[in-house]
Amino acid sequence: MTDATAHRPDSLDRPDIIVFPPIIPLSTLVISCVLQWLVPLGLLDDIDQAWRIGWGAILFTGGMITTIVGRRTLSRHGTNVDPRQPATALVTEGIFRRTRNPLYVGIIATQYAVALVFALDWLLLLVVPSWIVLHFAVVIREERYLERKFGDAYRRYKERVPRYLLGR
Repeated sequence: MTDATAHRPDSLDRPDIIVFPPIIPLSTLVISCVLQWLVPLGLLDDIDQAWRIGWGAILFTGGMITTIVGRRTLSRHGTNVDPRQPATALVTEGIFRRTRNPLYVGIIATQYAVALVFALDWLLLLVVPSWIVLHFAVVIREERYLERKFGDAYRRYKERVPRYLLGR
């Protein structure tokens, strides 16, 4: 812990996120369903239903496993999963060796899975803006917080492990 965060009240020892992360994919799903009902595009309807359901099931399973494993890893290390709470440990083991944000990677995969299985064209399209909101409203702010709190240890971690699955 750096001197800057060592003396901060607990109410300030947390990321300055703009929105609670689960609200982003849930609101994206609701908006997508409304748009699908009002203005159906029919893009996914032309793809074989068995193919969509099969690949959707694979994506959903992978996304859920990624999210669950990430949550369990954070809990096992005694740190808060909820980004509105202080981080008490820098977790760099397990799935966090592959991605710094397994919960968000998993959620994005499950959004695509739901889009495929239920032929929600709008969800397929809105995952990208949803991810952009998540990136700027949550992820970047969490990273600034973790860098302030864990300093060089977090900077070294950022150098080794991609933010999502690709790139840094």
